[in-house]
Amino acid sequence: MDRTAIWDAVHQERSALADLLETLSPEEWDHPTLCPGWAVRDVAAHVISSPQFGLADLVAALWRGRGSYDRAVFLDARRRGRRPVGSIVADYRRLDGSRRRPPGTGIRDPLLDVLVHTQDIALPLGRHHAMPPEAARTAADRVWSTPFPFCARRRLREVTLTATDVDWHVGSGPEIRGSMEALLLLLTGRTAGLDRLEGPGLGIVGPGAGAARRS
Repeated sequence: MDRTAIWDAVHQERSALADLLETLSPEEWDHPTLCPGWAVRDVAAHVISSPQFGLADLVAALWRGRGSYDRAVFLDARRRGRRPVGSIVADYRRLDGSRRRPPGTGIRDPLLDVLVHTQDIALPLGRHHAMPPEAARTAADRVWSTPFPFCARRRLREVTLTATDVDWHVGSGPEIRGSMEALLLLLTGRTAGLDRLEGPGLGIVGPGAGAARRS
């Protein structure tokens, strides 16, 4: 995907997530997500913080997190998630079309963020939102090529990953195959999509495929 296609996908997926959020009950806003310790409100606020997050925000977050990136992201999400849910959804509408992204991140990071975090919210609530396969492939390339923060190439070094809905194939060893959506969840440490994958490689990764960081 080129830059225009990536940003188009980001905007479409953020809009779809906002549509989903508008249907949630107060109880669902406080429901746990696939990210341990994160409620729906925290994840939702985190996703739309991307176009609002500047250098000063990064410095402040790292200070609050005592230098730990994971803790900094978590505390920032919790802080933003305390806002009224109407304000969180309003941010999605207000920032529709924005191409701003946090300092130090690449163009594929906002796409990865919204694709995976939408599933973090939707799956525990029993909602369905399909990832666009081409967008998921672009996000998967980002995860596989970069060691931080998911360490996918190290965690999955003993298997081959093969998508069945787009042309995507990485790794070596016994194969794990399935949709690009399910593979992206695996790459980012989520086990929620394992039941949609098949192949002899599953016996190697099993439930231990999850990453230490789930944000």
